[in-house]
Amino acid sequence: MSAPSASINNFVSEQKLAVSFRLVLSLYWIIPLALVLQGLDQFFWQNYLKSSLPSSPYHFVLFQILFGTPHVVASNILLVSNKEYVIHFRRQIMTMTAAIAIAYVLGNMLLPYRFLYACVAGWTVFHVLKQQYGIARGLCQLPENVFKLLLWLSVFAGLAIYLGIFIRSGLTAEEALWIKWAASAGCLLLLVAAVVNRHWPTTAFGKQFYWANIFLVLTSFYLYVQEQYFMAILVPRFVHDATAYVFYVTHDYNKHRRQPQNALYRAAAKINCHIFIVLPVLSFALAFVLQAYGDEWINWLTRHLFGVEFYKVITLAFLGYLGLMHYYMEGLTWQKDSPYRQYIAFTK
Repeated sequence: MSAPSASINNFVSEQKLAVSFRLVLSLYWIIPLALVLQGLDQFFWQNYLKSSLPSSPYHFVLFQILFGTPHVVASNILLVSNKEYVIHFRRQIMTMTAAIAIAYVLGNMLLPYRFLYACVAGWTVFHVLKQQYGIARGLCQLPENVFKLLLWLSVFAGLAIYLGIFIRSGLTAEEALWIKWAASAGCLLLLVAAVVNRHWPTTAFGKQFYWANIFLVLTSFYLYVQEQYFMAILVPRFVHDATAYVFYVTHDYNKHRRQPQNALYRAAAKINCHIFIVLPVLSFALAFVLQAYGDEWINWLTRHLFGVEFYKVITLAFLGYLGLMHYYMEGLTWQKDSPYRQYIAFTK
């Protein structure tokens, strides 16, 4: 996702909604909130949160139901529920599906698990940060080289933090230390690069977005060092997922508000379900069902039909496929030449 610098007055006059930069920026208030909670926990609550929250957010099914899975499901629903989008992107969908299948088979046969995990983790971190940097890029008036420098330094640091949290139980003390040093070096270089290039944003609003993205990474690093692993992942995850829903709801409202354009919104219109809540409610409901019961249902079905059980067909294979497809397609569907973009513009 990226933000154009061109005027949107004509769009706003024709459409009811545009993505609000102020709304997106307000999502970054989770940064000071997390820091305040960490401080209170350390100095007044005897590390109650640190000891009570799971060491990884993904240990809680509830976390996956609230963050991560719903917006992945939502983006895939948005794509497949609109026939013209499927037709427009059919070549990319088929190519990516084949690539995922081949990579899964060959990867499991030829490559170490840690390497595969690091590749997926790197793509995840890149996807999360590229969305936020892409949205702010126009406001910050960053040249291509500066944009890429800040983005890739953030990805390097973010990947080290991600691996330091999610695979730490399988690391030796020396490996854990090296990952922590890599995260430290990445954050230091990011901060230096941010200070050197701080003159590019010329407006107060642009500067706020500029530093919000920098501190998104630095805050996650600080919480990681403080062993507040839950909040270290929660901060960027919340900003990313909530931002994505702002885009999805804006798109769907502008596309379907006058006349429902697909079966999903025609069904919603029949029961007087407001456009604002159709995709969020459906995606959260599906995320809950798939995450909490999907594997159990598939195991029951295959056990009764074939006498065998399959390991995490839904939570690992199906949702993993949707996640990788989401990472790939989001890089295409919000480009300027995409049919999505006729229903999206930006306003302060």
